[in-house]
Amino acid sequence: MDVSADELAGVLELFGGLTRAELERALSEAAARSGAPEPELGPALAAARRSFGVVVVTHDGTSLYVAGPTAFPTLPEGGEDLRHILSVDPRDVERAAAADAVRGRYDRAVRAAIRAGDGDRLRELLDTSYDVEAWAPADFEDERDRIEDALAGLEEDG
Repeated sequence: MDVSADELAGVLELFGGLTRAELERALSEAAARSGAPEPELGPALAAARRSFGVVVVTHDGTSLYVAGPTAFPTLPEGGEDLRHILSVDPRDVERAAAADAVRGRYDRAVRAAIRAGDGDRLRELLDTSYDVEAWAPADFEDERDRIEDALAGLEEDG
């Protein structure tokens, strides 16, 4: 079973956030219910984190995966009853804390894209900045200015 960033986000949104072990169990249960093989979580999770479809937030001292600002949460096939199957209470993760977690990862992604001269990634991150602001209380204007300056520099060099 291949799982998309939006499907990961859909499962995470059911609970507000899950640990990695809880997410693995949820996906395993969904796969079993749909008759699909279990997904390989590592690659799917890495891609979802790179696109900011899933973010990691510290909540009550625990690292949780939560649906991120670019996600369009949908449940994977077989995921309809996960809330009843898993014995995990829903969590209320504060958006401000989530925004702080996104900002750190976002800044690292911007720096890496600038160093690599990756205009496509910079444009993707520029779009993501608006998604973050719509998703959580955050102001990414300074980050957009930095990206626009970097893009202008790439155009001058190209």
